[in-house]
Amino acid sequence: MEMNRRETLALAAGAAAIGALGAAAPAAAQMGGARRLGSKEKVAYWVATVTPCDARGQFDPGAMKAVMEWHQKCGADGVVVLGTSGEFPSFSVAERKLVTETAMKHKGNMNIMVGPGTPNIVETIDLAKHAQSVGADGLLVIPPFYFNQPPTEGLIHYYTQLFEAVSIPINLYHIPGTSEVAITIELLKAMMKYPHLAGIKDSSGNAEGFAEFLKGFPELNMRCGTSNNLIPAVEAGMGAILADGNMFSDKSADIFKTYRAKGDWKAKLAHLRAAGGIMRDHNMGANTYAAMKYVLSLRMAKEGGGGPMMYARTPYPQLNDAQKASLKAGLDKVMAMPA
Repeated sequence: MEMNRRETLALAAGAAAIGALGAAAPAAAQMGGARRLGSKEKVAYWVATVTPCDARGQFDPGAMKAVMEWHQKCGADGVVVLGTSGEFPSFSVAERKLVTETAMKHKGNMNIMVGPGTPNIVETIDLAKHAQSVGADGLLVIPPFYFNQPPTEGLIHYYTQLFEAVSIPINLYHIPGTSEVAITIELLKAMMKYPHLAGIKDSSGNAEGFAEFLKGFPELNMRCGTSNNLIPAVEAGMGAILADGNMFSDKSADIFKTYRAKGDWKAKLAHLRAAGGIMRDHNMGANTYAAMKYVLSLRMAKEGGGGPMMYARTPYPQLNDAQKASLKAGLDKVMAMPA
């Protein structure tokens, strides 16, 4: 079927955009040197932060500043901006750039990773180059989601264009239950030629699969994204990116502080898991994003001397009064737990 003039021009423009984006940075394959992981320490805690919105559903820069300051106060080593907990697909490219810029202004001494992933390589590279330009320490890049497990050859081509376009450390995001696209051993091996392949975040929750990642790539930072895999991650000298940090950044940070002090960090992990269990019991069907933001708002208001109320971004609904009351009761139980 023949293309009309508009379709032909659109195709040409897309090809030109990919070429321009890729040509703007030195080819990463030609950059030598040691592997760049993007952080001084591997065994570290990054919070997969929420993206605060006001009651109208608009990004709230003032609340983002407060959230960043809260995580630093709690002892987080780093923050992942615009990951799954950050509702990244719900924001436009322009909004995502604003979120990134706001987070970077208030990073303090924390390590910042940004999620630039989209289903198309042009916008992914655009967002990745923007994150690099404002000083992000690394990227966490979900594969092109919606497409149900593209062939490895296609994923290699997708990530190759990204690695060639930017030079900051890149982590691949393995969350196949959501993205429908797995990060495979074969794909990682293909990307190992790039010294700025830093590692992954594994949010699959699959213990056997995570063990294979740890065994196959000890030189990378194979971060876990679920608490059930945190013990093997830490014991293998790896870090973690935790959504639990939105409600309990202090408890999450305590695990890693205690590990570095050679204390009983597994007891701290058990404490975090117990807190999470209480909150799940009090969830009452609330969506994850609204619940995390509400509990974080409560904690910041009570313990931080004030703080903004934060809301979920559409298409997720806000909490009803019963859900709020139940989550508050659960939080009260958690805060009454022995340290």
